[in-house]
Amino acid sequence: MRLFVSSTVIAFATCLSVTAQIPQKRFEPVSFSQVNITDQFWRPKLDKVATATLQACIVQTEQKTGRIRNFEKVKRARVAGNQAEKHEGIYYDDSDVYKALEAIAYSLKNRPDAELEKKADEWIDKIADAQQPDGYLNTYYSLTGLDKRWTDMEKHEDYCAGHLIEAAVAYYNTTGKRKLLNVASRFADHIDLTFRQANRHWVSGHQEIELALMKLYHQTQNDRYLKLADWFLDQRGHNFGKGVIWDQWKNPAYCQDATPVKEQKEITGHAVRAMYLYTGAADVAATTKDAGYMNAMKTVWEDVVYRNMYITGGIGSSGRNEGFSTDYDLPNESAYCETCASVGMVFWNQRMNLLTGEAKYVDVLERSLYNGALDGLSLTGDRFFYGNPLASNGNNSRSEWFGTACCPSNIARLVASLGDYIYGKDEAGIWVNLYVGSNTSLKLGKTTVPVQMETNYPWDGNVKLSMNPDKRTPYTLRMRIPGWVSNVAVPGDLYRFAEGNKAAFTMLVNGKPAQYREENGYAVIDRTWQKGDVVELNLPMEVKRVLAKQDIKVDNDRVALQRGPLVYCVEGIDNNGQAWNMLVPESTTFTTQPHQVSTESVIAIRADVPVVGPSPDGSRVITETKTITAIPYYSWANRGKSSMQVWLPMKAKQVKINE
Repeated sequence: MRLFVSSTVIAFATCLSVTAQIPQKRFEPVSFSQVNITDQFWRPKLDKVATATLQACIVQTEQKTGRIRNFEKVKRARVAGNQAEKHEGIYYDDSDVYKALEAIAYSLKNRPDAELEKKADEWIDKIADAQQPDGYLNTYYSLTGLDKRWTDMEKHEDYCAGHLIEAAVAYYNTTGKRKLLNVASRFADHIDLTFRQANRHWVSGHQEIELALMKLYHQTQNDRYLKLADWFLDQRGHNFGKGVIWDQWKNPAYCQDATPVKEQKEITGHAVRAMYLYTGAADVAATTKDAGYMNAMKTVWEDVVYRNMYITGGIGSSGRNEGFSTDYDLPNESAYCETCASVGMVFWNQRMNLLTGEAKYVDVLERSLYNGALDGLSLTGDRFFYGNPLASNGNNSRSEWFGTACCPSNIARLVASLGDYIYGKDEAGIWVNLYVGSNTSLKLGKTTVPVQMETNYPWDGNVKLSMNPDKRTPYTLRMRIPGWVSNVAVPGDLYRFAEGNKAAFTMLVNGKPAQYREENGYAVIDRTWQKGDVVELNLPMEVKRVLAKQDIKVDNDRVALQRGPLVYCVEGIDNNGQAWNMLVPESTTFTTQPHQVSTESVIAIRADVPVVGPSPDGSRVITETKTITAIPYYSWANRGKSSMQVWLPMKAKQVKINE
């Protein structure tokens, strides 16, 4: 039973817990600003985001909605000294401006564009002009009444502040310009003075501020922001919540406020809010070595991955609460799987990897990135999915925008910031987490080590890593061996491969078998490196049949296909308009071949399988054999409306004959 104490004691204890620990992580990520991406798979997507996606965000933000106009109105209202200006849109719309700015910041690093930078600077000027003298910044309350600010914890004020902070840190890292960073810091200082330093309770109804404050802390090294992030986490689970979630819905679990964070063991409520909360908590844990957060994060992570995650790395099965229902409730056709939730899975699992040094978290990150998240962005870059079902009767299509428009800018900033997730480093050496063609230059002690990665991943498993230290130097190289190579579909047993590997990975150093050890999912090489050293990693890319745990009733007697990190689906447009009438028995053999999906060149999976139709008595019978084509899940719904399935039936009783 938790002992409740006064807010003064809680605040004092929180400060002690932060300042008493020595900041430490297993390793640090290499920032996007230090990584140049040349990858054949990802580079075109980064270019699409920099052009088509961001152009869509700009048009929607400036012209088709009032998001930018709201900032202009705040300035006019203040100059005029009245409230004649009316707020347009929804109370959390400021956040979409900030996320678009963050995506612009990453894209300017990936693809410099003077006009795009000019546009960003124009927005930043308008944002700065809308800031109140005390540092507060929110167009909704500035236009509807500042007397009502900070009265409803669900109204996303701190959520918007968090996205402002993230945008400011990203923009500073790309351009070196401090204007937005100064605005964000002033707002963070205002929040700190208003709440933590005043011992005034505040529970964020839509978490985001915690992880953003940690970014601000890492950028500025001002421990005020670390203390504030920890303070926000410690506010949860003490019945402090006020506002619509608590007073009307009577559902603190919706925003993960039913239990103190350090005591949480199960995933509950809204999926995106949970991901942002746990990202912040894992970052605080990695920085402060707080065992309470560490243990809670590991336990909650297991609840998500072992019982509540789709094979695509998507989470949140229920549209009713945009989140979680009960364990193993993972319907396919009605799956919610919000794009933002998969983006959040990438964030959280990165922090868990930094916290522990265990590759299994990057395995989940990779699954979410290549499947659940990437599916949210069309191949043209200007259409989006909010939810990402795993089956469709042909009625699903991508949208150009949404009333609640969190997903377009969220997937834009994730793809554009890909450089944040590839490499890491510590005092001992280099970590390689994702296999993305790129180059960077790392400082290990007094030695500079240029690193270049070449690969055609995920289409093949050949990876070439060239290292050119400016002098001979000993360091450790850790290269992640994906779980699917060692026959682990996902950690735990929620999904498993139907058969063992046919081939193992191989690793060479300068053309000879590498001397390495395996540790926490990494192949680890300790040696003295010199200019011209080359590591070659070959990962087997056979087609794997995936089976779901029996507890997932909807997937009983069904199989999914995976090759490398990619989950596959069948889409009607490739299969004579049918995606629901075939069987994939255990004896099925698979081949692969190049295939075109709209503008995207992919590797497709093909197989000869039985087709099921009705018999005169109404039962299901095999009527013929045909060759089916399966495509990567992320690429479906790019050629008009079409039926689709990820989980394919192995028995006739599972077949839906009439789509």
